[in-house]
Amino acid sequence: MLDSRGLLTWGTSLVAAAVLAGCGSTSLNKAPVEDRGSSAGRPSATTSATGTAKVDPATLPGAENAGKPGYYTVKPGETLMRIAMEHGQSWKDIARWSNLENPNVIEVGQVLRVVPPTSSVVTQPAPAAPAVSGSASTAAATPAPVPSPAPAAAEAPAAADNNVGFIWPSSGTVIAGFDDSRNKGLDIGGKAGDPVVAAADGRVIYAGAGLRGYGNLILIKHNNTYLTAYAHNQTLLVKDDQVVRKGQKIAEMGSSDADRVKLHFEVRRQGKPVDPSRYLPSR
Repeated sequence: MLDSRGLLTWGTSLVAAAVLAGCGSTSLNKAPVEDRGSSAGRPSATTSATGTAKVDPATLPGAENAGKPGYYTVKPGETLMRIAMEHGQSWKDIARWSNLENPNVIEVGQVLRVVPPTSSVVTQPAPAAPAVSGSASTAAATPAPVPSPAPAAAEAPAAADNNVGFIWPSSGTVIAGFDDSRNKGLDIGGKAGDPVVAAADGRVIYAGAGLRGYGNLILIKHNNTYLTAYAHNQTLLVKDDQVVRKGQKIAEMGSSDADRVKLHFEVRRQGKPVDPSRYLPSR
């Protein structure tokens, strides 16, 4: 039998246990962090290759192409978006060339095709369907075009690719120059809402906020050699796959994922950042 003192002690213990149990259940059922930087059908900024499980590299997709020209082996922490930018390609193209069922899921050791399949589909637009459905390994096994016309077909675009004729993407003052180790482009100052224009004719291969460190970003592919990047925008005025013209307003300057209002502008030659000032007209 419990006296009033015993009942009080017992009741206090029950309350304490309930509180502890409540705290425990709250901790266990805490909702995961929501990724607000991605959208349906687009690689997430936080979805990257992870090496948590030991997998035999020989069993991963595309393993038979490891080390071959035109292919890339995924490293820990990489995203499809980052890989695409580093190779001057659209992530959609790499996903298609590599037969990725889900572009949000790539694995360490997986081999991706990062250049167009070397078949007649590349130079002859009419039979485009095989390029979409063919896998990287199938395309690699496709017989090469007849040798005689190949050199001419390869040389013509290469010469044209160097005549892009870039213009300045903003009228602001350069506040930080190119530094290969610390700044992959030019930082141009200005006010929030200042116009950002396309530096040359091209096609938008990405418009969004899916690449960490760049904020609201636009990537424009001008040809097989050059790509430009426009980062930290306040507003994006173009969308994926849209064709743009030199001088066309594509965004408004902002400070997304940056410490101040600015435009971070990059020129990439075959995916590698180069000093934009070498390609822009003098002011």
